Amino acid sequence: MPVLHNQVSNKELKARMLAETEPRTTVSFYKYFTIDDPQAFRDALYQALTELQVFGRIYVAHEGINAQLSVPASLYPRMQETLYGFHPALNNLRMNVALDDDGKSFWVLRLKVRDRIVADGITDESFDASQVGAYLKAAEVNAMLDDPDAVFVDMRNHYEYEVGHFERAMEIPADTFRDQLPMAVDMLQDRKEKKIVMYCTGGIRCEKASAWMRHNGFEQVYHVEGGIIEYARRAREQGLPVRFKGKNFVFDERMGERISDDVIAHCHQCGAPCDTHVNCVNDGCHLLFIQCPACAEKYQHCCSPLCMEEASLPPEEQRARRAGRETSNKIFNKSRGLLNATLTIPAPQEPQE
Repeated sequence: MPVLHNQVSNKELKARMLAETEPRTTVSFYKYFTIDDPQAFRDALYQALTELQVFGRIYVAHEGINAQLSVPASLYPRMQETLYGFHPALNNLRMNVALDDDGKSFWVLRLKVRDRIVADGITDESFDASQVGAYLKAAEVNAMLDDPDAVFVDMRNHYEYEVGHFERAMEIPADTFRDQLPMAVDMLQDRKEKKIVMYCTGGIRCEKASAWMRHNGFEQVYHVEGGIIEYARRAREQGLPVRFKGKNFVFDERMGERISDDVIAHCHQCGAPCDTHVNCVNDGCHLLFIQCPACAEKYQHCCSPLCMEEASLPPEEQRARRAGRETSNKIFNKSRGLLNATLTIPAPQEPQE
């Protein structure tokens, strides 16, 4: 019986990855299609990708697959062919190759079965996720940005929007996609006659969101094909103006791809222009926030003096302090502030796409 789960420590796996000499290619992809037996699909795929030295995070559900992964560059063509032949729905699957890639995005393969490939909170059984809005290619996106009757809607979380977004895009200020869906419907009620253009990182959220908007009575609904990653790639290839400003947040070790030179965010500690996301190094916190180099030095890569003090304690005393704390969504939110946000143990952040 083949091993279908990792059995090596994360520390050793990361060291192995960093010692690799061959460059890796980081890609993301998704596909909505029916998988009758997600567990069997998962096990067979795990075995196939392990043989190709693939690292990453992949979610499988009855509704499809959602993946972010890296593969040795020389094995990328073989990985493509493996996926294309793995299931008829995956033939000629569109893969979003990372724009700003150092090949150090993942060091282990985690392939999990989930209820949904993106948690959406939808319980309406009459909802048909296949009834999506119209795709927009790069040139069409730019044309829509110049159309006064078009409303661009960012279907990413608030911390993603903060470091980069399309010109004049509307933010749906929530920490999760499941919270954004009903919020988007409410916020756009008075714009039902407009052209609603939805976008996200790689397409998976905005595609489902476009179907949800149509389900709720919006008629002119579009979404950016392949999300920000595909838009930026095609716009550059075609010599078009890239109208996305700032960084594209990504859910791996890089935490961001530079799309334009614009820095539109600010350090959460001192307010200086900065768009670098980090995690607080205090093991009792790990808050995701934006920190400039000066504050990283001043606060020793922590989010607050409280975390600095706690991180300096002996490990056993740190564990004693953490005991009994409640978990929370460990993302900086201006309404909570840094100090209050450090007082709970982090719930693990999961990739959206």
